[in-house]
Amino acid sequence: MRVGIGHDTHRLEPDRPLWIGGIEIPADCGAVGHSDADVLLHAVTDALLGAGGLGDIGRWFPDSDPRFAGADSSRFVVTVREELDQRGWKVVNLDVIVFAEAPRLAPFERTIRERLAELLQTEIARINFKAKTGEGVGPIGRGEAISATAAVLIDTDSRVEAP
Repeated sequence: MRVGIGHDTHRLEPDRPLWIGGIEIPADCGAVGHSDADVLLHAVTDALLGAGGLGDIGRWFPDSDPRFAGADSSRFVVTVREELDQRGWKVVNLDVIVFAEAPRLAPFERTIRERLAELLQTEIARINFKAKTGEGVGPIGRGEAISATAAVLIDTDSRVEAP
């Protein structure tokens, strides 16, 4: 078994799409980044890479590479999951947190969990999602930024039962 953690933060600006976990979320502001700036999928990608001992997202998908300009971050997760599959690793569980003052993400919890389970080719019971606000403190609390953290457990034993 191996554990990986990932974290990402993006600045928010008006009149941009907000992608979280591969789902477009209705919002007044969206994240700014080289790809689609999906803060959650970036954190998940880094967690998977960390668990596999494969470096980080910047090494695999550098923001200096024009191939990734505007890219769907789902592609990053799938690429890394496929790499882990080839090495015999499977996701046991994924726990994620998104930190955003707005919009409220609770209504999207199930849809985000379903999308993550689809990308990781695992059961939704293996995916946990939490949303937290910044309580008015710092860049997140002021609505200037969005952040996400992910922790993943992988194992080579495909017989691990889903919770």
